[in-house]
Amino acid sequence: MIKVAVRSNESLEAALRRFKRQCNYSGIFRMAKARTWHEKRSDRRRRERRERLRMIQKATRKNDPNRKFRVRRRRQAAKPTRNTNNSSFDSGGGSTYNRD
Repeated sequence: MIKVAVRSNESLEAALRRFKRQCNYSGIFRMAKARTWHEKRSDRRRRERRERLRMIQKATRKNDPNRKFRVRRRRQAAKPTRNTNNSSFDSGGGSTYNRD
């Protein structure tokens, strides 16, 4: 059972945030969500097996001594678009497409 003592000079909203965070870390929300519908035993085993494999893969990636750190590239500025409102393309008449 999770208990949160309200500290002195602490707002109720801050204490509620701490309570929600502790519930989230302990897995209460996940358990409550899982119990809202029935899950077959075979589906549960399959899901838990996938979760275990995912955790193992994550741990092996994290602990790999040959892992190369990903280099993040900076985004390049967008290339300027070609201006189609040049005088060579202008028909001379008052076109409705000109935004000048």
